[in-house]
Amino acid sequence: MIIRIFGHDFHYECENLCRVFYPNEKINIAYDDEGADEKTVVTRYEGGKVYADVTIGGEHRSLEAETDDENAELNLAKLIFSALCDITGYTPPWGVLTGVRPSKLMHKLTALYGEDGAADYFMNSLLVSESKTKLAQAVAKAESGIIAESRPDSFSLYVSIPFCPSRCSYCSFVSHSIANANAKKLLPEYVDKLREEIAFTGQIAAQNKLHLESIYFGGGTPGVLEASNFDTLMSEIEKSFDLSALREYTVEIGRPDTVTPEKLSMLKFHNVGRISINPQSFNQATLDTIGRKHTVKQAIDAYRLAKGYAFKCINMDLIAGLPGEDEGIFIDSLDTAVSLAPENITVHSLAIKRSSGLNYEGEQVRTDKEAKKMLDYSYNKLTGAGYLPYYMYRQSKCVGNLENTGWCSPGTEGLYNVYMMEECHTVLGVGAGAVTKLCEPGGTNVERIFNYKYPYEYISGFDVIKDRKSGVTEFYLRKGVK
Repeated sequence: MIIRIFGHDFHYECENLCRVFYPNEKINIAYDDEGADEKTVVTRYEGGKVYADVTIGGEHRSLEAETDDENAELNLAKLIFSALCDITGYTPPWGVLTGVRPSKLMHKLTALYGEDGAADYFMNSLLVSESKTKLAQAVAKAESGIIAESRPDSFSLYVSIPFCPSRCSYCSFVSHSIANANAKKLLPEYVDKLREEIAFTGQIAAQNKLHLESIYFGGGTPGVLEASNFDTLMSEIEKSFDLSALREYTVEIGRPDTVTPEKLSMLKFHNVGRISINPQSFNQATLDTIGRKHTVKQAIDAYRLAKGYAFKCINMDLIAGLPGEDEGIFIDSLDTAVSLAPENITVHSLAIKRSSGLNYEGEQVRTDKEAKKMLDYSYNKLTGAGYLPYYMYRQSKCVGNLENTGWCSPGTEGLYNVYMMEECHTVLGVGAGAVTKLCEPGGTNVERIFNYKYPYEYISGFDVIKDRKSGVTEFYLRKGVK
């Protein structure tokens, strides 16, 4: 696909909007009329008007609208959206909204215009459907209460475990399969360096008088760790941080086939209150297709085993739009999850990332209308079962330009998920691929410090990572936080 740009610099928004309809297309930006493609979007802003000429195969639409400078980008986006909806026969329910945090925008608009004004802007200015507008409002309301209870000097700790039993076909994370001998060999040294970074980060938190509110072990699949590894890392956390203000402790175990009584006992011993066991689907053919090396029975057995340890909250993840799944298969999976009654159920929309195996299948896994039906069913089923939406985010190249939503039984909201998505307080990240997000208390400024992505880089470049962490203290000194 070619997007031609004349008289404006809105190429980023134009590209993102076209990607909503064609997430797997290679999109080129051009500032002239040279070259041709069967999919071409010509955009122009001149003389107080925006123009969009869209050609897809044999279909052509030519639209224009009057505008001022302030609204030129939005009005051009509306023209492109209208043309592509007409040509493809699909109307993405999030309209021209391409941002990853709709609820964050809803917070901002509600503060400016009130609830009714914010809803009106979503539906009439951004062309968001009524159902998605209501979802954004419900999530924003749930998040507001969580954010209000967080202290200005609080932070979360993210612990990265970038290893998995095997790599799923949809995965784009930096994660190493421990089935690989080299990756498995790295794990003990990685745990040792991670323990050292935890200790160092604890010193930084104490120096800046920060209060730890939530801990999150994520991956990858943290469940690949042995019980002894968990003991090593969690003991270091207890030694290095003041946990008196801790409100939530989460371990995303991940794969059901990594769950054992020894690991669950160790997590309980260290006062973990929230765990995540992620089947992604309860259809065996799907699990085989996407490379999950576990069975449906293992997922159910792992959940039932974990229930016996009386964790405050268990989350289960499902994905809508997986290859080979129609609406009926997804409905069966969601119904199974609801029948198990975990406190949290997170419903993701499949995102076809460039570095994932599924990227090479392209259109074979694009099921926009089907995925929308799946999420519509999720909303009705989960609200009917007493679950509430409490956090939400969106990804690029997501089927149907849809969303990922966390659902909870009342009072079991995952606090870290809200803190991370809404960027309302600092997250100190440790481990390979971890990102430290420094959030200005009461402000909107966010700065990031990146660790090396790959475990071998993390181990060999550990001194550099420690040096980068000095940026945490520099940030708080500049902001005058004591």
